[in-house]
Order: sequence, then C-alpha cells, then structure tokens
Amino acid sequence: MKKVFIDGSAGTTGLRIYERIADREDVELIVLPDELRKDAAARKAAINSADVVFLCLPDDAAREAVSFVESDKVTVIDASTAHRTLPNWAYGFPELSKGHEEKITQSKRIAVPGCHASGFIALVYPLIEAGYLDKDALLTCHSITGYSGGGKKMIAEYEDENRNPLLDAPRQYALGQQHKHLKEMKAVCGLENAPIFCPIVSDFYSGMTVTVPLFASQLKKGGIEEIKALYKAKYAGNFVQYVDGVDEGGLLSGLANAQKDSMKIAVAGNEERILLLASYDNLGKGASGAAIECMNIALGAERTKGLVL
Repeated sequence: MKKVFIDGSAGTTGLRIYERIADREDVELIVLPDELRKDAAARKAAINSADVVFLCLPDDAAREAVSFVESDKVTVIDASTAHRTLPNWAYGFPELSKGHEEKITQSKRIAVPGCHASGFIALVYPLIEAGYLDKDALLTCHSITGYSGGGKKMIAEYEDENRNPLLDAPRQYALGQQHKHLKEMKAVCGLENAPIFCPIVSDFYSGMTVTVPLFASQLKKGGIEEIKALYKAKYAGNFVQYVDGVDEGGLLSGLANAQKDSMKIAVAGNEERILLLASYDNLGKGASGAAIECMNIALGAERTKGLVL
C-alpha cells in the first residue's frame, strides 16, 4: 500500500483529491491535525514519509514544499503554477503524446496542467505537432468557467446570500492579458506568441468550455474536415475524446461535461471560420481529476481508478 500526503488538503483542489482517494484500498492517506497543517516541520516529515505528495498550494508554498523533499522515493504532483514550464518536470497531460506519457511514468516531479490551459493546449498542440499551424501563429482563446476555479474566496462570494448583484452575470477577467496560464499555454504548445486570452467566470459551480477560433487561411494545410480527422485519431481514449458535437441544438453549455474527469473535443464552424472546442470540468480534467490520473500512472494503478469519466 502506498502512502499519500495532500499538502493543502483544505483548498478546493485538495478537498476534491481527498474525496476521490479517501476510500481507496491501494493507498493510505497521511493526514495532519488541523493545528499542524501549516507547520513546516510537520509538513516536511509528512512529505518525506509519503510515496506520493500532492501540492495544492500557492506557487511560493509549492516551491517551499519541494525544497522539503529529502527522500528519493517521493513523487511530487504539483497542482500550482510553479513548475509547469520547467524542463525537469513532467507535464501532466499524457494524452498529448507518447513522450508526455513516458515522462510522467518515469518522473518523480509532475506538474498538473492549469484549468484554462488544459483546453487550449489540447486543441492547439496537435495542430502545431502535425504542421497545421506555424509556431508563430497569432491565436485567440475564449474560456468560460465555473466560479470554483477562483478558490475558497470566490466560492464564498458567489454563495453569499447578500452577494454583489454583478455576480449574477458572466464576468470577463484578466483584462490586462497577464493571466498566469499564458506562459504555460505558449511554452507547452511551442508557440512563439502568447494568445489573446479572454477568460470568463460565471454563476455555476464547476464546468468549463474553451474555444479557439481560427480562420481557415491561418492553416498551413487542410481544412475543417482534416482537423476533425486529426483530433479523432489522436483523442480516442477515456480521458480525452473527440466527439462530433458537444452542443445541444447549437448551444454549448459550460456544464456540458461538468462533474466528470474527462474532456470532450469537438470542431464547429465552416470551411472559412473554424471553432475548436474543449468541454470539461475545471475541477476534473482541469485540476484534481488530472492530478489523480497522474498519480495512477505513477503508481502503476488502473488509470481510471477513482475517477468519473
């Protein structure tokens, strides 16, 4: 039985990971009492006694936690932004390529992809890889997410019975084009330019839809049907799957794949203007579900164990 420690178990992602693995017979959870959750010495001892450590922490705290590791048996799975673009860390999206999957299998340091970034990268990486887009492509990304992506503070704001009435409508944010996921989106796809990124938070708990619009003239080859065929061949597994459509009657809801740990990829539009679509849950394939998938790979367990697909 493998020992697992969740550093930051009181946060949204940490709680979801805890719920998914607490009753598993193949792992034993190391749990610190509340008064020691932020105690550095207690955390360090827990980290080094574990086989797998999930970091569900702010970036600086995640870096500190990694510095605590002294045992070479510890596999760290970091859900923060801190290590996602570092070459010595595996990027935790095995469906992108055989190389990504092998690096996760072999690595003791795994960075969980960001929620918005997961959809963008799932859509754009295959087009760069297969030569449909140049690395200097100028791209745009629209994303709508449930409010749980903002963490405990935002959840409390949305669930307050006396909340600000402006929260009743969708709200666009990161207007200064400095969102923390941009570096990851650019680096993992091998892009020379960060995309214009328009994230929107809305009044539902969890779920996510990411859209990357393209003019057909941006493609170096092929068109909409070739892109569909590319995704269909690449994404045929349980976790990421191409489907002919994720909308209902021409309407795509942010809840279309909520409460699941999978991602649906679709293509809409026409031969002139193409919409690349990713539908998933910001707490599923966009966070805790992806983290548990990485743990299953690292432990050699059934990859779908503990997950809802």
